[in-house]
Amino acid sequence: MQSVPYLGHTIRQWQVGKSTFLAWPEAGARLMHWNHSRIDGTVREVIHWPDLTDLKNLIAGVRGGNPVLFPFCGRTFDRGDIHFWRGRDGQRRPMPMHGIARQGTFAVNHIDDTGFRASLVPAADDQTIYPFAYQFDVTYRFEALRLTCEFSLQNLDQQPIPWCAGHHFYFTAPWTDGHTRDDYRITLPAAKAVRQSATGTLFPGPNVPRICPLSDPNLVDTIHTDLAANPVRFGPADGSEYVDVSLGTSAQPGSGQAMVTWTADPDSPFYCVEPWMGPPNAIEHEQGLRWVPPGETDRFSVIVAIG
Repeated sequence: MQSVPYLGHTIRQWQVGKSTFLAWPEAGARLMHWNHSRIDGTVREVIHWPDLTDLKNLIAGVRGGNPVLFPFCGRTFDRGDIHFWRGRDGQRRPMPMHGIARQGTFAVNHIDDTGFRASLVPAADDQTIYPFAYQFDVTYRFEALRLTCEFSLQNLDQQPIPWCAGHHFYFTAPWTDGHTRDDYRITLPAAKAVRQSATGTLFPGPNVPRICPLSDPNLVDTIHTDLAANPVRFGPADGSEYVDVSLGTSAQPGSGQAMVTWTADPDSPFYCVEPWMGPPNAIEHEQGLRWVPPGETDRFSVIVAIG
């Protein structure tokens, strides 16, 4: 691991085998970029990072890397009103889209040649948004052909704490010269597809085939639940290379967990395959929502592997 300058700031770089990882642990615990050198000497970009001239809008606004979504992923609602949530105490509180971590400051607790662990340092306004005593840690471990990221939420309060966090990986796709998304396939071992309404409820989504082109417009903004197995895999249709995204380390994801597929435009240089603890607005519909009892710690892990 080494520190490297980047647009007036200091970020970190890891070289593990043929893979190079870039991250800014202190700024949103943001993994920024991952590339892999092939045997033939060419470089494959796994996680996209755009060319920037400054970092004024890094934390929340840049479409790249892996923003951390905590305490809730996606859009939350309170009785149909967006960007609010209501806890067990009945009080309505604000909640930015994707929560408070992606734009937050983190303190590095540990860093070495295999990764880092960092803790969210809540800002003053965060106490109004998420009024609990807690420690939220993000831990990355980098390997030659994969990464593991674990979220942990330690309850330091006297009451249960709700959360339903997630990831927003911006994968490069297509990553092969001369290919388009039509040439790529995604395998979704899911039994159910849903979408979110304008008032936060979930409704049946499109009928997405288990294996379909990455160019299928029905994939965009679709939430895949009741996943039958790990991993979700995508890559060239000939199987020559792939990306695997797994919810946890077991053969089947936990109950309520979800994978979200999204991209901005048909020609965007990225495609987002996002492992979430549950669908958006979990605080209302409760699918994937977890409560951490006082004095206990809950964890959520994902694995991204390439081949």
